[in-house]
Amino acid sequence: MTNENNTPLKVMKGGMTKAPRGKAQRADRAAGVRPEFERLRKIIYSTQTVCGICGKPVDFSIKPPHPLSPTIDHIIPLAKGGAPADLSNLQLAHRICNLQKKNKILVAEVKDEREKQISNRILPQHADWTKQS
Repeated sequence: MTNENNTPLKVMKGGMTKAPRGKAQRADRAAGVRPEFERLRKIIYSTQTVCGICGKPVDFSIKPPHPLSPTIDHIIPLAKGGAPADLSNLQLAHRICNLQKKNKILVAEVKDEREKQISNRILPQHADWTKQS
């Protein structure tokens, strides 16, 4: 992996990369990955309408930093080895849901091991953000 100046970057634990000067940056912000992430973000924004964490509709007219503004969530967090720009690892989420999830990987409890799926919809929701202005 290289930065915008074609200088090699060292990949550190947790998906972070280290530039030659020692400054760490997130894997999804690396020069080669960011354009692909932005392309996938546009695809998700145009095809998904429901938060992948709480299951409620996402209103695209709400802008950041509002808690209900739309964001892109990495299902398997970068810190846990998730792919930074893989469509199968990205989902639409409310900003507050994504902030509450942090770097957790949530697995739905099922009776049969064959039906085990990764799910983010089991996070507790402590506040009703729909009543906020």
